[in-house]
Amino acid sequence: MGETPACLACGGDVTHWADARDVEYYSVPDTFGYYQCGACKSLSISPVPENRLGEIYPSTYYSFNTGKGALSLATKIKLALDRRLFKSLFRRIGDRQAYSALDVGGGTGWLLEQAKQAEPKLKRTMVVDIDAQARDTALKAGHEYFHGRIEDFATDDKFDLVLMLNLIEHVKDPVGMLKKAGDMLSGGGLILIKTPNYDALDARLFRHKNWGGYHCPRHWVLFSPDSFRQAAEKAGLKVEELKLTQGAPFWAVSVIHWLKEK
Repeated sequence: MGETPACLACGGDVTHWADARDVEYYSVPDTFGYYQCGACKSLSISPVPENRLGEIYPSTYYSFNTGKGALSLATKIKLALDRRLFKSLFRRIGDRQAYSALDVGGGTGWLLEQAKQAEPKLKRTMVVDIDAQARDTALKAGHEYFHGRIEDFATDDKFDLVLMLNLIEHVKDPVGMLKKAGDMLSGGGLILIKTPNYDALDARLFRHKNWGGYHCPRHWVLFSPDSFRQAAEKAGLKVEELKLTQGAPFWAVSVIHWLKEK
């Protein structure tokens, strides 16, 4: 018997939305269902492959290679834009003697390096990641490192900035994760979150064609802007700003797979 689908964000009843499989890494041959919650409207995967992380995250997984090799022009431009974003975030947090930042899923800490360049008073930086190979590089760069899932990371420390970029969609309890991040914030601190929008144009066009944003079976919960606001509020957080950006990688994966099938 398979598990009974339920909303991972609020526990509500769900209806079938689409089926998908891994068309990027072909890590497992299984087909997974995505289900929409009738209450909060988020999407949840079923079955949740929580005991198959070693299979669905192969050694070639893109985030395990972040920060390695020569930087392309496009990457250099992106990093410059990241530094500009960090400057604005620290201005919003307000002036302090020293800042601290936590990057959940931050790999070698390459993004924290950009934050340090943007704000010289960023003195303490910490990474939480499942990539064991990234640990030594992160430590050599001066970052603290916890090897494991954020669910298993326990601390009473507070951070001025918490980064959760392309992370919240990978966990089984997104609301609990948001609450945990909020509990780790210092007074006036900020959480920066990046996550796919399943109500985007490409998501609608490729809903039944292995939309790239499913990133199946690694994305377990997907939000629309409204459903994300609900999850954040349920976790006791206030969304200060929400921006929609172009999901070029999702378009690319969707179109390439569609052409391959054709």
